[in-house]
Amino acid sequence: MAVVLAMILDALMGEPKWLWDRVPHPAIVTGRAIAWMDRRFNTGTYAGGVLTVALLVIGGLCLGALLTLIPGIWVEVIVGAILLAQKSLVQHVQAVANALRLSVSDGRASVAMIVGRDTRSMNEPAVARAAIESAAENLSDGVIAPVFWFVAGGLPGLLVYKAVNTADSMIGYRTPKYLEFGWAAARMDDVLNWVPARLTALLIWCVAQTRAPWSDIRRDAALHRSPNAGWPEAAIAPALDVSLSGPRSYDGALEHFDWVHAAGRKDANADDIDAAVGLLWRAWTLALVTVVVIALL
Repeated sequence: MAVVLAMILDALMGEPKWLWDRVPHPAIVTGRAIAWMDRRFNTGTYAGGVLTVALLVIGGLCLGALLTLIPGIWVEVIVGAILLAQKSLVQHVQAVANALRLSVSDGRASVAMIVGRDTRSMNEPAVARAAIESAAENLSDGVIAPVFWFVAGGLPGLLVYKAVNTADSMIGYRTPKYLEFGWAAARMDDVLNWVPARLTALLIWCVAQTRAPWSDIRRDAALHRSPNAGWPEAAIAPALDVSLSGPRSYDGALEHFDWVHAAGRKDANADDIDAAVGLLWRAWTLALVTVVVIALL
């Protein structure tokens, strides 16, 4: 039941600012450790990256095992709630819709906090699409995947997943600096997210009022450059009847990506972001019910 209580506590409390203003968040601590290993082991080879991932996995397993030895379930509940991100995800996505209703420039400033692409020249549909894509991908990475590994491996599984996912977000890039060093983190993150990404798509599909054939979701998921991120996007796009992905700019360079659910509307707006937030909560609720059933069995 620790996973169930952790999910509920996260949904109620989110990220308490008063706490993280006083002590560093575990993600910050993990990030500092990865940054140190980057400086220490990044010699532009695969070996340094493999060593980094190995240390993160071993560290997560050991720390998780030690925490599990503490009597009672409340350590697991509290640590789990801290490492889940349902409420904070919803708050960040909803903030984009609220800002977009004020002006496009406000929407750009808000969505810039949750996406890595260029936002300076975005119009209203581009801002809305970016927010919806972030909602779908982070439901998988920040909620369903941690819950999956918490259920499958307890605290050790959860901590390993979060460490690897953080490493991927920091060093898993195809740049000259990280092409080889970040390879292990990126591939390990792909492996750990393979099942959760597809589960996330299934959850969205189950709670959507408008469902595309699963074959369409599988087809559109394959259009994404990531083996996993395309799945939740491919599920949420037809549920909202909006086209996602498409052209966008990174570091001043326009990149042309295929449209996901190309037959959908190209004029996404703040109302569509609201609808995406509703889907996030319904998918979370179905995930919670599923975990309760697993716990009872």
